[in-house]
Amino acid sequence: MRRVLIAVMLAAFPAWVQAQGSDLRDAAERARQAWVAHDASALVAESPRLVIQLPGAEPSVALGPRQAAALLADFQASSQEVETLIRAAREVGSRRGYVELERKYRVAGTQNIRVQILLLGYRRLEDGWTLVEFRVVG
Repeated sequence: MRRVLIAVMLAAFPAWVQAQGSDLRDAAERARQAWVAHDASALVAESPRLVIQLPGAEPSVALGPRQAAALLADFQASSQEVETLIRAAREVGSRRGYVELERKYRVAGTQNIRVQILLLGYRRLEDGWTLVEFRVVG
């Protein structure tokens, strides 16, 4: 009986790991869609507190969702999204994951396309992945 139980657990483990990664990939896709739509409120809606680091600034203290959404909306206000892709969505430790988005955009009124990397740090809670850190690189 014990061997059968172990065999069933080992057989189910890859599916469980796949499901966990899929959950993070789903969170990555929701974040990508919110970013493309310039919907900062949707991006941070499930986050109780969020650390944000924008180019040329020190990381913020942990902000509530309303403050975080206002900061991100202001950051995006003068840009037009061209394309935003998910480059990675990985679990990196116990109950931690990260998502890397590649953002191509134009500053309003220009034709030059710029590229930035958005790094999103997530924490796994009982009901799914919650965004806890947002960094813009480049």
